Amino acid sequence: MRHRPLGRSGLSTAPLVFGGNVFGWTADEATSHRLLDAFVDGGFNAIDTADVYSAWVPGHEGGESEGVIGRWLKASGKRDKVLILTKVAMWPKQPGLSAANIEAAVEGSLKRLQTDYIDLYQSHRDDADTPQDETLEAFDRLVRAGKVRAIGASNFSPERLASSLETSKAKGLARYETIQPKFNLVDRDQVEGAMTELTQAEGLGIIPFYGLAAGFLSGKYRTEDDFEGKARAATIRRDYWNDKGRAVLAALDEAAEAVGASQAQVALAWIMAHPAITAPLASATSVKQLDELMGAARLELPGEVWRRLDETGR
Repeated sequence: MRHRPLGRSGLSTAPLVFGGNVFGWTADEATSHRLLDAFVDGGFNAIDTADVYSAWVPGHEGGESEGVIGRWLKASGKRDKVLILTKVAMWPKQPGLSAANIEAAVEGSLKRLQTDYIDLYQSHRDDADTPQDETLEAFDRLVRAGKVRAIGASNFSPERLASSLETSKAKGLARYETIQPKFNLVDRDQVEGAMTELTQAEGLGIIPFYGLAAGFLSGKYRTEDDFEGKARAATIRRDYWNDKGRAVLAALDEAAEAVGASQAQVALAWIMAHPAITAPLASATSVKQLDELMGAARLELPGEVWRRLDETGR
């Protein structure tokens, strides 16, 4: 499987990244470990998490996902086979991108992950209250100390990302090598346009989240009855249950039939073939579901199929 570079970091990823928000939440520890084994054994290598996962769950505090991954790393001995991506800034317990918070947060992440280094340490969101040079100097110290191999950003505007890159260049500091925005067949504004122009000009990788639009692009929401009892029903109904969303579903149905794949596989394969994208994130809570998602990385969409989907989603 051909790997793709994560910016100019020297790191590379298979064309699908495992989104670890489910670990210790909708996938218990034993299931999570089976998923991680299956993912790596399937030829994939990048696992994304964050210190805040899964603080939103009643009874959780945050750090659960990192803890599950850390115990898997210790038990499996597969640390040298994977890239560990985690994030700082959104955990209410340790918010923001001040130097003091980054320096404290990374120690907690390293301890929970049971590793000496993080491959890609990401700003989970922008922090307008902290000067960018303070943030980048803190990250640079971590890189120089060997605790972090490269840094990335998530949920940044093109303007703020550009400003941070200028600061890194001017001061000779580690720079963001990747960006994580929301992106799928229906939600495209955060990537296409200014962000694509910036990342291509600066050689950054894009590793987007929400590739299946909270499950909408898997094709399991077809009628009002399908929303009953679903955790993200309100979000999906608000953002995707409209004329455009239904048109995309119809195009996915046609494409899936044409190539003999599932709607979810086609939706992810479309992202993987997008010229601006490095690799999308996707999550699974069963090995069967994961096998389906991994199949997307081996699915080649004919040009006319890709273009039909592209035009419908605009």
